[in-house]
Amino acid sequence: MAEKSTFEQYERDLRKAERRVAGEIDPGARAVVVAVAVVLAMVSMVLPHTGSVTGLEVLTFTPEAAAERVTIVSRIFVYLVTIFGIVVSMLALLTRRWFLAWIALCGCAIACVAGMLAWWSRNTPGVGGVEPPSGVGVGLVLGWIAVFVLTFHWSRVVWARSSYQLALEDERRRQAAEQEAYASALYHKKPQQP
Repeated sequence: MAEKSTFEQYERDLRKAERRVAGEIDPGARAVVVAVAVVLAMVSMVLPHTGSVTGLEVLTFTPEAAAERVTIVSRIFVYLVTIFGIVVSMLALLTRRWFLAWIALCGCAIACVAGMLAWWSRNTPGVGGVEPPSGVGVGLVLGWIAVFVLTFHWSRVVWARSSYQLALEDERRRQAAEQEAYASALYHKKPQQP
Protein backbone atom coordinates (compact mmCIF):
# COMPACT_ATOMS: atom_id res chain seq x y z
CA MET A 1 0.00 0.00 0.00
CA ALA A 2 2.86 2.37 0.84
CA GLU A 3 4.46 1.65 -2.52
CA LYS A 4 1.26 2.55 -4.31
CA SER A 5 0.89 5.93 -2.53
CA THR A 6 4.58 6.69 -3.17
CA PHE A 7 4.12 5.80 -6.82
CA GLU A 8 0.99 7.99 -7.07
CA GLN A 9 2.83 10.92 -5.47
CA TYR A 10 5.71 10.44 -7.89
CA GLU A 11 3.27 10.35 -10.80
CA ARG A 12 1.51 13.55 -9.65
CA ASP A 13 4.86 15.35 -9.34
CA LEU A 14 5.89 14.15 -12.77
CA ARG A 15 2.63 15.30 -14.36
CA LYS A 16 2.94 18.71 -12.70
CA ALA A 17 6.50 19.12 -13.97
CA GLU A 18 5.47 17.99 -17.42
CA ARG A 19 2.64 20.56 -17.61
CA ARG A 20 4.99 23.31 -16.48
CA VAL A 21 7.67 22.38 -19.01
CA ALA A 22 5.15 21.90 -21.83
CA GLY A 23 4.19 25.56 -21.52
CA GLU A 24 7.77 26.77 -21.98
CA ILE A 25 9.92 27.21 -25.07
CA ASP A 26 13.65 27.06 -25.48
CA PRO A 27 14.52 29.10 -28.57
CA GLY A 28 18.25 28.57 -28.11
CA ALA A 29 20.28 30.31 -30.81
CA ARG A 30 17.07 31.19 -32.66
CA ALA A 31 16.42 33.79 -29.95
CA VAL A 32 19.15 35.96 -31.45
CA VAL A 33 17.66 35.70 -34.94
CA VAL A 34 14.17 36.47 -33.62
CA ALA A 35 15.51 39.45 -31.66
CA VAL A 36 17.25 40.81 -34.77
CA ALA A 37 14.05 40.33 -36.82
CA VAL A 38 12.07 42.23 -34.16
CA VAL A 39 14.59 45.09 -34.33
CA LEU A 40 14.30 45.10 -38.13
CA ALA A 41 10.52 45.24 -37.82
CA MET A 42 10.88 48.25 -35.50
CA VAL A 43 13.28 49.94 -37.93
CA SER A 44 10.83 49.32 -40.77
CA MET A 45 8.26 51.40 -38.90
CA VAL A 46 10.40 54.56 -39.16
CA LEU A 47 11.36 54.03 -42.80
CA PRO A 48 9.13 55.07 -45.73
CA HIS A 49 6.44 52.51 -46.55
CA THR A 50 5.14 54.34 -49.59
CA GLY A 51 6.25 57.64 -50.98
CA SER A 52 7.45 59.68 -48.01
CA VAL A 53 4.98 58.14 -45.52
CA THR A 54 6.62 56.11 -42.74
CA GLY A 55 5.18 53.05 -41.07
CA LEU A 56 4.34 55.09 -37.98
CA GLU A 57 2.36 57.52 -40.11
CA VAL A 58 0.50 54.60 -41.68
CA LEU A 59 -0.12 53.20 -38.19
CA THR A 60 -1.64 56.45 -36.92
CA PHE A 61 -3.18 57.32 -40.31
CA THR A 62 -1.91 60.88 -40.44
CA PRO A 63 -3.02 63.35 -43.12
CA GLU A 64 0.19 62.56 -45.03
CA ALA A 65 -0.86 58.90 -45.19
CA ALA A 66 -4.30 59.92 -46.43
CA ALA A 67 -2.69 62.12 -49.09
CA GLU A 68 -0.63 59.15 -50.30
CA ARG A 69 -3.85 57.08 -50.51
CA VAL A 70 -2.61 54.35 -48.18
CA THR A 71 -4.90 51.36 -48.59
CA ILE A 72 -6.56 49.44 -45.79
CA VAL A 73 -4.33 46.45 -46.60
CA SER A 74 -1.22 48.53 -45.88
CA ARG A 75 -2.71 49.67 -42.58
CA ILE A 76 -3.62 46.10 -41.62
CA PHE A 77 -0.08 44.98 -42.44
CA VAL A 78 1.45 47.72 -40.28
CA TYR A 79 -0.90 46.85 -37.39
CA LEU A 80 -0.02 43.14 -37.67
CA VAL A 81 3.72 43.91 -37.75
CA THR A 82 3.37 46.13 -34.68
CA ILE A 83 1.18 43.77 -32.66
CA PHE A 84 2.58 40.36 -33.58
CA GLY A 85 5.98 41.05 -35.10
CA ILE A 86 7.12 43.45 -32.39
CA VAL A 87 5.01 43.32 -29.21
CA VAL A 88 3.98 39.64 -29.00
CA SER A 89 7.35 38.44 -30.31
CA MET A 90 9.19 40.44 -27.65
CA LEU A 91 6.85 39.14 -24.94
CA ALA A 92 7.36 35.56 -26.14
CA LEU A 93 11.14 35.99 -26.07
CA LEU A 94 11.12 37.54 -22.62
CA THR A 95 8.64 35.17 -20.95
CA ARG A 96 9.52 32.05 -22.99
CA ARG A 97 5.89 30.99 -22.95
CA TRP A 98 4.79 28.56 -25.65
CA PHE A 99 1.35 30.17 -25.92
CA LEU A 100 2.80 33.59 -26.75
CA ALA A 101 5.18 32.08 -29.30
CA TRP A 102 2.22 30.33 -30.93
CA ILE A 103 0.28 33.62 -31.09
CA ALA A 104 3.32 35.38 -32.57
CA LEU A 105 3.62 32.63 -35.18
CA CYS A 106 -0.03 32.90 -36.24
CA GLY A 107 0.00 36.70 -36.36
CA CYS A 108 3.25 36.85 -38.31
CA ALA A 109 1.95 34.28 -40.81
CA ILE A 110 -1.11 36.43 -41.44
CA ALA A 111 1.16 39.49 -41.70
CA CYS A 112 3.11 37.75 -44.49
CA VAL A 113 -0.04 37.56 -46.59
CA ALA A 114 -1.10 41.11 -45.68
CA GLY A 115 2.38 42.36 -46.62
CA MET A 116 2.14 40.73 -50.03
CA LEU A 117 -1.29 42.33 -50.57
CA ALA A 118 0.03 45.70 -49.36
CA TRP A 119 2.91 45.47 -51.82
CA TRP A 120 0.51 44.50 -54.60
CA SER A 121 -1.87 47.36 -53.78
CA ARG A 122 0.99 49.90 -54.00
CA ASN A 123 1.91 48.67 -57.48
CA THR A 124 -1.61 48.62 -58.91
CA PRO A 125 -2.21 51.55 -61.24
CA GLY A 126 -5.15 53.85 -60.66
CA VAL A 127 -8.41 53.32 -62.54
CA GLY A 128 -10.89 55.86 -63.94
CA GLY A 129 -8.56 58.84 -64.08
CA VAL A 130 -7.22 58.31 -60.55
CA GLU A 131 -3.52 58.93 -60.33
CA PRO A 132 -1.56 55.73 -59.60
CA PRO A 133 -0.27 55.43 -56.03
CA SER A 134 3.39 55.83 -55.21
CA GLY A 135 5.24 52.54 -55.13
CA VAL A 136 6.56 50.36 -52.37
CA GLY A 137 8.98 51.91 -49.90
CA VAL A 138 11.97 50.31 -48.22
CA GLY A 139 10.09 50.16 -44.90
CA LEU A 140 7.37 47.95 -46.34
CA VAL A 141 9.93 45.62 -47.91
CA LEU A 142 12.00 45.41 -44.71
CA GLY A 143 8.89 44.82 -42.58
CA TRP A 144 7.73 42.08 -44.93
CA ILE A 145 11.10 40.33 -44.82
CA ALA A 146 11.14 40.65 -41.02
CA VAL A 147 7.74 38.94 -40.63
CA PHE A 148 8.84 36.15 -42.99
CA VAL A 149 11.90 35.53 -40.83
CA LEU A 150 9.78 35.69 -37.66
CA THR A 151 7.21 33.26 -39.09
CA PHE A 152 9.89 30.75 -40.04
CA HIS A 153 11.74 30.91 -36.73
CA TRP A 154 8.64 30.96 -34.53
CA SER A 155 7.36 27.87 -36.34
CA ARG A 156 10.64 26.09 -35.62
CA VAL A 157 10.59 27.17 -31.95
CA VAL A 158 6.94 26.24 -31.41
CA TRP A 159 7.30 22.74 -32.84
CA ALA A 160 10.69 21.97 -31.30
CA ARG A 161 10.84 19.91 -28.15
CA SER A 162 13.46 20.49 -25.51
CA SER A 163 15.60 17.65 -24.19
CA TYR A 164 13.84 17.98 -20.84
CA GLN A 165 10.44 17.51 -22.51
CA LEU A 166 11.75 14.44 -24.33
CA ALA A 167 13.13 13.01 -21.06
CA LEU A 168 9.77 13.55 -19.34
CA GLU A 169 8.01 11.85 -22.23
CA ASP A 170 10.37 8.88 -21.95
CA GLU A 171 9.74 8.67 -18.21
CA ARG A 172 5.97 8.70 -18.74
CA ARG A 173 6.28 5.91 -21.32
CA ARG A 174 8.39 3.85 -18.93
CA GLN A 175 5.83 4.36 -16.15
CA ALA A 176 2.96 3.37 -18.41
CA ALA A 177 4.83 0.22 -19.46
CA GLU A 178 5.49 -0.68 -15.81
CA GLN A 179 1.84 -0.16 -14.88
CA GLU A 180 0.71 -2.23 -17.85
CA ALA A 181 3.14 -5.02 -16.98
CA TYR A 182 1.96 -4.98 -13.37
CA ALA A 183 -1.72 -5.07 -14.40
CA SER A 184 -1.00 -7.84 -16.89
CA ALA A 185 0.82 -9.85 -14.22
CA LEU A 186 -2.14 -9.50 -11.86
CA TYR A 187 -4.57 -10.51 -14.58
CA HIS A 188 -2.61 -13.57 -15.67
CA LYS A 189 -1.73 -14.68 -12.15
CA LYS A 190 -3.15 -18.11 -11.54
CA PRO A 191 -5.29 -18.48 -8.44
CA GLN A 192 -3.70 -20.48 -5.69
CA GLN A 193 -5.18 -23.87 -5.26
CA PRO A 194 -6.04 -25.17 -1.77
